[in-house]
Amino acid sequence: MKDMIAYEQEIIPELLKTSVERAEQLISLQQHYGTHFARTHFNIDPTSGLKSLEHLEQALENKKDSFKVETVAFPQHGIYYTETLPLMKEAAKLKSVSFIGGLDPLSIDGNIEKVMGFTVQLALDHHKGLIDIHLHEVGESGMKTINYLIDKAIENPQLQGKTFVSHAFALAHLNPKETEQIAERLAAAKVGIASSVPFGKTIMPIPTLKKYGVNVLIGNDNVQDYWSTFGSGSMLQKANLIAELYGYATEYALSRALQFATQSILPLDEKGKQQWPKAGDEAAIVLTEASCSAEAVSRISKIEALMHDGNLFWRS
Repeated sequence: MKDMIAYEQEIIPELLKTSVERAEQLISLQQHYGTHFARTHFNIDPTSGLKSLEHLEQALENKKDSFKVETVAFPQHGIYYTETLPLMKEAAKLKSVSFIGGLDPLSIDGNIEKVMGFTVQLALDHHKGLIDIHLHEVGESGMKTINYLIDKAIENPQLQGKTFVSHAFALAHLNPKETEQIAERLAAAKVGIASSVPFGKTIMPIPTLKKYGVNVLIGNDNVQDYWSTFGSGSMLQKANLIAELYGYATEYALSRALQFATQSILPLDEKGKQQWPKAGDEAAIVLTEASCSAEAVSRISKIEALMHDGNLFWRS
């Protein structure tokens, strides 16, 4: 990770020259896959200062009628490892910043309590009540960080429902009993998990988390950038991956898997009764070439059109 930080410090000045254009292209790609709303992270680091946010805001202004975001101030190069703390304080004051982010407090900054204490307090001081920690650490340090956040959410109810751990790979290395125990704690504290659905040696316990009522969000950690070439930007592809990975093979199970692409919104309830759309619902609709939800997930069906705030902005 620290090698990547050094690499980014070299390439960021050049990347900033085209970041507005590239952000707009990424938004367009996501729209063609049926996405009209995203949580997006912007770098906060001494190399870029607040320029990443400024450029993101330019791109979003150009797409304001068809795409909305919630933003995360993300200390990609650590808070103390580089001189990022003053920049995080500056970013936290901005109305456009939705979440206070964080990154691997032990492996990057060397101290879980110091880093997490600052991050939580920053969110509380600025009435954000919104935290998004990217936690790749496994084992003791990973679980200690997760439990720290749970404890803070219990102590500060305003953080409940607005605190997330992204990746949380430590959860993939627990035994079944430990998984159920931490899932119960996460649900009680209303601390959510955001996952890009890794596979191979790291299989996240998403079914168990959902069973206990944990808010599980699915997303793309990156879309074909210098971190990885495998992020597609398609949420249907993620739902398809989840169905295959966890054995959701029946038509019913496939239809339920659609929730991972729609933030839990499903056309039919568990008894087959229509529950969406209904009068008063947000006019955000994805039209796809499929006969039912199950087919959309299993075939990763082509997106035909996207509606945002009642307006049709794109048609294939």
